[in-house]
Amino acid sequence: MRRYLKGARSERELLGKLHDAGYSVIRSAGSGVNSLGPDIIALKDAVCISFECKAWERPRLSLDKEGYAKLSEWKRNTGFPAYVAWRMNGMGWLFITLEEFKGNENSYSITRKKAMDIGRTLENVINDASHLRVY
Repeated sequence: MRRYLKGARSERELLGKLHDAGYSVIRSAGSGVNSLGPDIIALKDAVCISFECKAWERPRLSLDKEGYAKLSEWKRNTGFPAYVAWRMNGMGWLFITLEEFKGNENSYSITRKKAMDIGRTLENVINDASHLRVY
């Protein structure tokens, strides 16, 4: 239960940041419980961005194969950018594309170091998505 509360609190934090940036935001029902879509969907000026949120303090973030496949399918079906938003205490949020995860036999993962080297911020995500319009 504690892990769920931490994740839900982190998702609400990101919702607030997106709202402050002028986006209309939706937190998916069933978020964190075998959901078929991303945790957060943000829309503004015909731009849509989706986020799977993780609040994880370990040196590596992993997505199980099923979760990775569901997010990949979402991205493929919608054409919307999809990011994994990784919240780390004292470091804020980092945003990782699915392609930046490495697959192995059981999961897809990325190290904290690699995510930090990529260094993608919410501002970067918003700027990158601003040229993508949904018509």
